[in-house]
Amino acid sequence: MLITRRLEFDAGHRIPNHASQCRHLHGHRYAIEITLSGEVVCAAGAADEGMVTDFSAVKAIANSVLVGQWDHAFLVHQGDRAVVDFLASLPGHKTVVLPVVPTAENLAAEAFRVLDAAYRDTYGHQLRLQQVRLYETPNNWADAVR
Repeated sequence: MLITRRLEFDAGHRIPNHASQCRHLHGHRYAIEITLSGEVVCAAGAADEGMVTDFSAVKAIANSVLVGQWDHAFLVHQGDRAVVDFLASLPGHKTVVLPVVPTAENLAAEAFRVLDAAYRDTYGHQLRLQQVRLYETPNNWADAVR
Protein backbone atom coordinates (compact mmCIF):
# COMPACT_ATOMS: atom_id res chain seq x y z
CA MET A 1 0.00 0.00 0.00
CA LEU A 2 1.21 3.52 -0.76
CA ILE A 3 0.37 6.59 1.30
CA THR A 4 1.33 10.20 0.63
CA ARG A 5 1.53 13.24 2.90
CA ARG A 6 1.91 16.78 1.51
CA LEU A 7 3.60 19.57 3.46
CA GLU A 8 4.45 23.14 2.49
CA PHE A 9 7.27 25.48 3.43
CA ASP A 10 8.81 28.75 2.33
CA ALA A 11 12.49 29.07 1.46
CA GLY A 12 14.88 31.19 -0.53
CA HIS A 13 17.57 30.02 -2.91
CA ARG A 14 19.46 30.91 -6.04
CA ILE A 15 20.96 28.95 -8.89
CA PRO A 16 24.33 30.66 -9.26
CA ASN A 17 25.11 29.63 -12.84
CA HIS A 18 21.58 29.91 -14.23
CA ALA A 19 21.31 31.83 -17.50
CA SER A 20 18.16 33.68 -16.44
CA GLN A 21 16.27 35.09 -13.43
CA CYS A 22 16.98 32.18 -11.09
CA ARG A 23 20.58 33.28 -10.63
CA HIS A 24 19.23 36.07 -8.38
CA LEU A 25 18.28 35.66 -4.72
CA HIS A 26 14.59 34.74 -4.59
CA GLY A 27 12.17 32.46 -2.80
CA HIS A 28 9.36 29.98 -3.32
CA ARG A 29 6.39 28.47 -1.55
CA TYR A 30 7.58 24.89 -1.83
CA ALA A 31 5.43 21.82 -1.38
CA ILE A 32 6.76 18.37 -0.68
CA GLU A 33 4.85 15.12 -1.13
CA ILE A 34 6.24 12.15 0.73
CA THR A 35 5.11 8.72 -0.48
CA LEU A 36 5.69 5.69 1.74
CA SER A 37 4.93 2.04 1.25
CA GLY A 38 3.98 -0.43 3.93
CA GLU A 39 1.48 -3.01 5.05
CA VAL A 40 -1.90 -1.99 6.40
CA VAL A 41 -2.09 -2.68 10.14
CA CYS A 42 -4.64 -5.43 10.74
CA ALA A 43 -4.33 -5.75 14.53
CA ALA A 44 -7.87 -5.46 15.85
CA GLY A 45 -8.28 -2.57 18.24
CA ALA A 46 -4.89 -1.01 17.44
CA ALA A 47 -4.90 2.79 17.24
CA ASP A 48 -3.58 2.52 13.69
CA GLU A 49 -5.80 -0.36 12.57
CA GLY A 50 -6.53 -0.05 8.87
CA MET A 51 -3.61 2.34 8.28
CA VAL A 52 -0.07 1.99 6.98
CA THR A 53 0.82 4.56 9.62
CA ASP A 54 -0.84 7.65 11.00
CA PHE A 55 -0.47 10.65 8.67
CA SER A 56 0.34 12.79 11.69
CA ALA A 57 3.43 10.62 12.28
CA VAL A 58 4.52 11.14 8.67
CA LYS A 59 4.18 14.90 9.20
CA ALA A 60 5.95 14.92 12.57
CA ILE A 61 8.97 13.05 11.23
CA ALA A 62 9.24 15.21 8.09
CA ASN A 63 8.99 18.38 10.17
CA SER A 64 11.59 17.10 12.62
CA VAL A 65 14.28 16.08 10.14
CA LEU A 66 13.71 18.30 7.10
CA VAL A 67 10.85 20.78 6.82
CA GLY A 68 11.61 22.48 10.13
CA GLN A 69 15.17 23.10 8.98
CA TRP A 70 14.28 24.30 5.46
CA ASP A 71 11.19 26.38 6.29
CA HIS A 72 11.92 30.12 6.16
CA ALA A 73 15.59 29.40 5.51
CA PHE A 74 17.85 30.31 2.64
CA LEU A 75 19.04 27.13 0.88
CA VAL A 76 22.50 27.76 -0.54
CA HIS A 77 25.15 25.63 -2.22
CA GLN A 78 28.37 25.38 -0.22
CA GLY A 79 30.33 26.48 -3.30
CA ASP A 80 28.35 29.74 -3.63
CA ARG A 81 30.89 31.44 -1.37
CA ALA A 82 29.75 35.05 -1.84
CA VAL A 83 26.21 34.20 -0.75
CA VAL A 84 27.34 31.84 2.03
CA ASP A 85 29.59 34.60 3.41
CA PHE A 86 26.90 37.27 3.02
CA LEU A 87 24.30 35.18 4.86
CA ALA A 88 26.83 34.38 7.60
CA SER A 89 27.20 38.12 8.17
CA LEU A 90 23.50 38.44 9.06
CA PRO A 91 23.07 37.80 12.78
CA GLY A 92 20.72 34.91 13.45
CA HIS A 93 19.91 34.31 9.78
CA LYS A 94 18.49 30.87 9.06
CA THR A 95 20.75 29.41 6.39
CA VAL A 96 21.04 25.82 5.22
CA VAL A 97 24.31 25.15 3.41
CA LEU A 98 23.89 22.22 1.03
CA PRO A 99 26.40 20.02 -0.81
CA VAL A 100 24.38 20.55 -4.02
CA VAL A 101 23.09 23.51 -6.04
CA PRO A 102 19.51 24.02 -4.74
CA THR A 103 17.58 23.18 -7.91
CA ALA A 104 14.22 21.41 -7.56
CA GLU A 105 15.88 18.20 -8.72
CA ASN A 106 18.73 18.39 -6.21
CA LEU A 107 16.43 19.41 -3.36
CA ALA A 108 14.14 16.46 -4.10
CA ALA A 109 17.13 14.09 -4.08
CA GLU A 110 18.50 15.63 -0.87
CA ALA A 111 15.08 15.40 0.78
CA PHE A 112 14.84 11.74 -0.28
CA ARG A 113 18.24 11.02 1.25
CA VAL A 114 17.33 12.66 4.57
CA LEU A 115 13.82 11.23 4.80
CA ASP A 116 14.74 7.70 3.72
CA ALA A 117 16.65 7.07 6.92
CA ALA A 118 14.06 8.83 9.08
CA TYR A 119 11.11 6.66 8.07
CA ARG A 120 12.72 3.25 8.50
CA ASP A 121 11.09 1.25 11.30
CA THR A 122 8.94 4.18 12.35
CA TYR A 123 6.89 3.41 15.44
CA GLY A 124 7.32 -0.30 14.78
CA HIS A 125 6.01 -0.03 11.22
CA GLN A 126 7.97 -1.39 8.29
CA LEU A 127 7.82 1.75 6.17
CA ARG A 128 9.82 2.38 3.02
CA LEU A 129 10.16 5.75 1.35
CA GLN A 130 9.17 5.36 -2.29
CA GLN A 131 9.06 8.90 -3.65
CA VAL A 132 9.61 12.52 -2.79
CA ARG A 133 7.92 15.04 -5.05
CA LEU A 134 9.17 18.58 -4.51
CA TYR A 135 7.15 21.41 -6.02
CA GLU A 136 9.13 24.58 -6.62
CA THR A 137 6.00 26.23 -8.02
CA PRO A 138 2.51 24.83 -8.60
CA ASN A 139 3.55 24.07 -12.20
CA ASN A 140 7.12 22.81 -11.69
CA TRP A 141 8.31 19.86 -9.65
CA ALA A 142 10.88 17.11 -9.45
CA ASP A 143 10.43 13.52 -8.33
CA ALA A 144 13.09 11.53 -6.52
CA VAL A 145 12.10 7.87 -6.62
CA ARG A 146 13.51 4.69 -5.17
